[in-house]
Amino acid sequence: MISNEELLSHVDHTLLKAYATYDEIKTLCEDAMKYHTASVCIPPNYIKRVHKDFPELNICTVIGFPLGYSVKEAKVVEAKRAVEDGANEVDMVINITDVKNGLYDDVFKEIVDIKNAVKEKDYNKILKVIIETCYLTDDEKIKLCSIVTRAGADYIKTSTGFGTAGATHDDIKLFKEHVGKGVKIKAAGGMSDLDDMRKYLEEGADRLGTSKAVSIIKN
Repeated sequence: MISNEELLSHVDHTLLKAYATYDEIKTLCEDAMKYHTASVCIPPNYIKRVHKDFPELNICTVIGFPLGYSVKEAKVVEAKRAVEDGANEVDMVINITDVKNGLYDDVFKEIVDIKNAVKEKDYNKILKVIIETCYLTDDEKIKLCSIVTRAGADYIKTSTGFGTAGATHDDIKLFKEHVGKGVKIKAAGGMSDLDDMRKYLEEGADRLGTSKAVSIIKN
């Protein structure tokens, strides 16, 4: 069985609520350091302060979050600023309206442009692509597995946690079957307990986006 320590090493310890205070973010960071999580996932406006206060901490952030329909150029600026401020990992939300309108070339181009923004110059940051599975058909999810792979992103991610539902085990199995070589899987949202989280890892997820894992272990 996957130990608690190994499980936590796959967790993006997350706090993205709109009213998160810096005291709450600081506690998140302290817990991440104590329990050796993969990263903290925090709002973009806190990156610079966290990087200053916790320089050794791996920082993940979100862009185009949570709805995804910001224009591409705005997302590119967000991504560049995030890595300049100290983020090592960027979780972008695709333009879901483009998917629903069948504009898959635009989805591909957006991912490529954001990937280039986070990997240019001396950057070599991780890009995760949130496709928000709760709004998609299985055919759309399969198509996006191909697009994320072709675009050269590092991860495909299920959910923002702000949609109508989060990750499901069926989605992880679907991703595992259809995503290309070199693309990892992140499950986010809706995980109920540690056994559920372990199951996601066993099914093929490499990262778990959750606010619950540390608090469950602490208590």
